[in-house]
Amino acid sequence: MTVIPTWAQLVYLACAVCFILALKGLSGPKTARAGNLIGAAAAVVACAVPFFYKPDGLEHLHHVPLILGAIVIGTVGGVVGARRVQMTQMPQMVALFNGVGGGAAALVALLELHELVGAADLGADVDWFVLVATAFTIFVGSVSFAGSVVTFAKLQELMTSAPVTFPGLALGFGAGIVAAVGLSTQLALDPAMWVGIVLAVVGLAFGLLLVLPVGGADVPIVISLLNAFTGLTVAAGGYVLDNVVLLVAGTLVGASGTFLTLLMAKAMGRSVANILFGALKGGSTLGAGVASDRPVKSANPEDVAIMLAYADRVIIVPGYGLAVAQAQHTLRELVDVLSERGADVDYAIHPVAGRMPGHMNVLLAEAQVPYEQLKEMDEINGDFKDADVVLIVGANDVVNPAAKTTPGAPIYGMPILNADEAKQVVFMKRSMRPGFAGIENELLFEENTTLLFGDAKDSMGKLLNAVKAL
Repeated sequence: MTVIPTWAQLVYLACAVCFILALKGLSGPKTARAGNLIGAAAAVVACAVPFFYKPDGLEHLHHVPLILGAIVIGTVGGVVGARRVQMTQMPQMVALFNGVGGGAAALVALLELHELVGAADLGADVDWFVLVATAFTIFVGSVSFAGSVVTFAKLQELMTSAPVTFPGLALGFGAGIVAAVGLSTQLALDPAMWVGIVLAVVGLAFGLLLVLPVGGADVPIVISLLNAFTGLTVAAGGYVLDNVVLLVAGTLVGASGTFLTLLMAKAMGRSVANILFGALKGGSTLGAGVASDRPVKSANPEDVAIMLAYADRVIIVPGYGLAVAQAQHTLRELVDVLSERGADVDYAIHPVAGRMPGHMNVLLAEAQVPYEQLKEMDEINGDFKDADVVLIVGANDVVNPAAKTTPGAPIYGMPILNADEAKQVVFMKRSMRPGFAGIENELLFEENTTLLFGDAKDSMGKLLNAVKAL
């Protein structure tokens, strides 16, 4: 085992503490930026430390040009990708980054297995628990990589967002688990490279089988689950490499990812098991359906402007369509005008509005919307009955009464915003196409609902001008 100098261990410990502080900072909007910078700085320092000490028993750090080249390529790719990514594509980027992390952990574990096999061949006594941790990292890291690639493809619409099932899928799950346990046991008893490689292949196949049956709005929840998987693989890799930074960082990601997954599942009114395996019995989110031809009541921006002008209490419900149209700045201007004229205006934020938790918060923060105006679902749901107008911009499933009234619907049991209780509802939609759950929204056909058709940014601009003209 390599011996790390005391000063390097202390630096690693400081970096681990910074990761904890970063996570704490990310828990609030006022400290999120500082927390992000602290975490990034700690990661840079942790990556730089190995270049400044010589581990016991090693002459020097091998393959330095290749390492530096990989760092440069990764840095450039990360910076360019992060700067160019659209807000609507953020979940896809999270999926890709997460998959890369899991795949990297699996590859590092395979390289470490090569060293352990060599030591065992020379007669060294290899700790069985280290071999178990190595097997875990190889398998779960491969699962995370393959699963994250599929989630990216689903969200990017490179493949269908509907569940993909086939006969024998359940049998494949069982066979994958049995194979993973058997190969891990074999690796612990008699370490060999071929076992590790086959285990990685099994992990890749299992990752595909795990995510293919997941559809529609369930995909972001699976991203969070796979993020937890990646964290656990990094933590296990930290144990194998005897690296405290990897151990602490991986544990933080694994714990926070697990917690987030459970919170998202609760917000959907579903269990994690149902989200992963519901499609096998027809209970999973089914993806986008067809547009309805039922009659609805529609209006032009001038009519909606009059409704808003006479409203004392207005609640805005933002959704993914707002992010797609990039209409958040115009929406903020509209709210500012209404507020200046004496209206009480708030934004109602559903936990899974958009594609990831916090998606709407970040989108509206980008438009300089005061954080105090963003009200979580539990906080504002009781106010809808007193609202004169609810303006829904790009949201659908999170206000669909089918979640409360239609047993068997894909979203049945999901807590929703009680927009249907308002005196008047204005629905801004591009078309009658259903939301990501693929079912009609009965709220569209209610007597108190008016639809304003068109691109959200264009319609919002016309609505803003009409309100100003009154």
